[in-house]
Amino acid sequence: MSDAVLLAPPRPNALRRMARRNSTTAFLLTLPLILLILGLVVYPFCYAVYLSTLNKRQTRFIGWDNFSFLLGRETFWDVVFQSVLFAVTAVLLKAAIGFILAHVLHALPAKGQRKWRGMLLVPWVIPPAISTLAWWWLFDPSYSAFNWALMGFGVDPVPWLGATGWARFSVILVNVWYGSPFFMIMYLAALKSVPDQLYEASAIDGASGWQKLRFVTFPMMRNIISITVLFSLIVTFANFDIVRILTNGGPQDSTHVFATYAFQVGIQSGDIPLGASVSLFMFPLLAVFAIFTLRGVNKRTKEMA
Repeated sequence: MSDAVLLAPPRPNALRRMARRNSTTAFLLTLPLILLILGLVVYPFCYAVYLSTLNKRQTRFIGWDNFSFLLGRETFWDVVFQSVLFAVTAVLLKAAIGFILAHVLHALPAKGQRKWRGMLLVPWVIPPAISTLAWWWLFDPSYSAFNWALMGFGVDPVPWLGATGWARFSVILVNVWYGSPFFMIMYLAALKSVPDQLYEASAIDGASGWQKLRFVTFPMMRNIISITVLFSLIVTFANFDIVRILTNGGPQDSTHVFATYAFQVGIQSGDIPLGASVSLFMFPLLAVFAIFTLRGVNKRTKEMA
């Protein structure tokens, strides 16, 4: 009789109590993270919204006047264009380079793969302010190592940070150099999760290397690609240190992005409410992209399940 009692399945009430206990434990364990997000993300965002509705001296409520003022300025629309150009171009290049590097590393033997993976991760490990300062020395108009090398081939010096086109190219180049290893390591992890049986089956069907990439690898990696691109786009849109150190928004405000322009308007010019309004313009752009990206990820996840 006692054995039968011991082997009896748990009653529904006991299961409910256990589920509630586990939920409470999970909530308590995540509470520090929730408080951190509330303190570092939610509160600053709400405070920025509040500041954007005040006048320059922060003494009077003016509603949407700061946003109307920005929308009427040509400089602000140039910043919008430059921010989109900088973020989209850099993310696309990082995604392409990371995809290629991940496939090259995936094809290497395990021992050689570890060595190359460690070396290729160096740009992402170095603090961006330090690495950007090194790039600034390479671009320096008087002592540029790049110009010295070009002069050795008889090419005239390039105004890397003094002309609009070259300055935009320079900030994008540094951002790509810094961010490509992140894409590489994410894509490499996704590649290792693709079952070998799928490649074997496609080889039996006579699929070429391009067909394996298109019909096996890419569909299995689409969710990782989407999430990585979304995360990188958010970080790149909010990038501050690269543009600030390399060009400080110049020449003639031609390389300003939202973060550097908000700093210039809000901190350097002393108009904090207007600077807060500039920073808030990133939110709707990124929110729309995030909604569509996450919706696609959820849809594909349900189809695979």
